[in-house]
Amino acid sequence: MLNDPIANALSNIINHEKIGRKQVIIHPLSRTLRKILTIMQENKYVGNCEEISDTRGGITKLNLIGAINKCGVIKPRFSTTIQEYEKFEKRYLPAKGVGILIISTPKGIMTHQEAKQKHLGGKLLTYCY
Repeated sequence: MLNDPIANALSNIINHEKIGRKQVIIHPLSRTLRKILTIMQENKYVGNCEEISDTRGGITKLNLIGAINKCGVIKPRFSTTIQEYEKFEKRYLPAKGVGILIISTPKGIMTHQEAKQKHLGGKLLTYCY
């Protein structure tokens, strides 16, 4: 039994990237995880996502392009304000302007750059660079 499906999916992605595979199958797939993968795809960290089945739990096949150095879940899910984004960038990302923090805000899940532009705080979910 999985305690954290998001952390499990991200560790599978990292492991498949390290050994040089081009695809990874992710199961189970939630709406939150689907949105995280979409944001990673928009920022050119992963390739196309293809949903294989829409049964309970869902399965998706994710194409890897070799652009991820590290990604992971942020536990505990810290609450942040606009002023605290820089502190968490220093903690989780290697340099300023490199990588993304994915944040759950009242307006939906987005990157920390989008949240800064929209002046939103939220809870930290994952990081990727």
